[in-house]
Amino acid sequence: MPSQFMLDTIVDLTGIQQNAIIKIISIVSVVLTPPTRVVSIYGMNFQHLPELAWLFGYPYALVLMVATGTLPYLYFPWRRWL
Repeated sequence: MPSQFMLDTIVDLTGIQQNAIIKIISIVSVVLTPPTRVVSIYGMNFQHLPELAWLFGYPYALVLMVATGTLPYLYFPWRRWL
């Protein structure tokens, strides 16, 4: 019987570790998805994208990418999901 207890303990610990890893992967994907969407839009070769003619169009896109990645990263601890 003691071996069954040890096996149950190891299986439970493995499950807890896997849950922690999946939680980290989920957070990383949520943080990196919005900047990827912004990059995919600005990476297309549109002729009539208004930001392309702006003097600060490129910095605007960079700030937008950083902001969309930072806001979810700050939102998780605020909601105590981390």
